Amino acid sequence: MTVAAAVCALAAVAAAVLPAGGTAQDGTGRPASAAHAARAPEDGAGAAAAAQCTDPDASLRPSGAADGPAVQRIKARGRLIAGVDQNSYRWGYRNPADGELGGFDIDLVRAIAKDILGDPGKVTFLAIPTSRRIAALQTGKVDIVARTMTISCDRIAQVAFSTAYFETGQQVMVPKGSPVTAFDDSLKGKKVCTAEGSTAESKVREEPHGSSLLTVPNQLDCLVRLQLGEVDAVVNDRALAAGQAAQDPSVELVGKPFTSEPYGVAMNLADTDLVRRVNKVLEDYRSGGAASLWMQAYERWLAKDLKGITAPPAPKYKD
Repeated sequence: MTVAAAVCALAAVAAAVLPAGGTAQDGTGRPASAAHAARAPEDGAGAAAAAQCTDPDASLRPSGAADGPAVQRIKARGRLIAGVDQNSYRWGYRNPADGELGGFDIDLVRAIAKDILGDPGKVTFLAIPTSRRIAALQTGKVDIVARTMTISCDRIAQVAFSTAYFETGQQVMVPKGSPVTAFDDSLKGKKVCTAEGSTAESKVREEPHGSSLLTVPNQLDCLVRLQLGEVDAVVNDRALAAGQAAQDPSVELVGKPFTSEPYGVAMNLADTDLVRRVNKVLEDYRSGGAASLWMQAYERWLAKDLKGITAPPAPKYKD
């Protein structure tokens, strides 16, 4: 199978559910979405946070001393429900050789499950498209989203985030030999692809540089469109684009990263106890220097394509 065909095959995989069985439920047996909707915060809470936003990646201080309602819900269910990607090479992808999910984000989810439930295998993975990440949290379909999700002022009005667990930036990807050289006026008259609901979409709409925009449900779909000649360039996080370029040597990254993109684990705004618990997991995950679990995951999944990273981002707290 050619690289292009393999990527197309990955992109065609339907949204996967890997549960213990059946509809995700809370500890009472009700669908998780119904339980979540009943305790959703007032709309004004998130809007106020966004209006006062100056440092969106500052989160709540870690705590694991006592189980709050969100952690109790997960323990009662006996599984963590996590929204992830299955098509982002190195981050969250299904290995075609064995059908298993793996990647940097997947390792982090398993660490959260181990801390809360004592077993890294007690996870129900739900593969969700980029554009549905926030809705999945707001409706209670998932407990967390770990899917290369950038923390931003707009998003903290809708969901809560952990501290940043990775930092990258937007960059342009094109076929080798393309006249496009960066995120600049070389894009004039070109068709640019981004994932719907991504920070890349917002940036291209804000500064199109004379280009036209095509949005697709998932960022990997953009690579397929690029391979088919349906678009001229893709704008995406460098961390994701580097993995795509590793899959297909006919494309390359051009120019320099032109934004700051801190990735966080996203949760429902009402689940403040879970935010603190995840931040406790991240404190442990970062600790140990070169021997930390974070560095081990980086070396395993990302070091080949994202060279030169020597440490995780330092956490920021707002309380």
